[in-house]
Amino acid sequence: MLSKKTKYGIKALTFLARQKDNSPVQIAEIAKSENISIKFLESILLLLRHSGFLGAKKGKGGGYYLIKDPKDINMAHVYRILEGPIALLPCASHNFYEPCLDCSNEATCAVRKLMIEVRDNTLKILESNTLADIAF
Repeated sequence: MLSKKTKYGIKALTFLARQKDNSPVQIAEIAKSENISIKFLESILLLLRHSGFLGAKKGKGGGYYLIKDPKDINMAHVYRILEGPIALLPCASHNFYEPCLDCSNEATCAVRKLMIEVRDNTLKILESNTLADIAF
């Protein structure tokens, strides 16, 4: 299942992408609009800021804003930042590979074979979508 962190992160990015002039939006406004706890949203937006998706302005008129065009924000990258590996098993992961301790032969493992197919199809969908694709 998709974590709430990833779900809320995508919702927040979508909210920011839909802003007409890309001016900073306060956390409270995003939280209220998307029905997300302010404290939880703060941690998510901070992670997205440190990952290069968002900028932040302090003081009056401050808040968070996109620093990249929504068409340049790939959803596979967002997913990996918020959720971690796309693969459901470490032995099926491209970037976070680890052998399964209970597996005697990866080459013949039916579970691994299925999970690689799931990973490949999930990755194809995420990589073919940008924030602009899902926000508009």
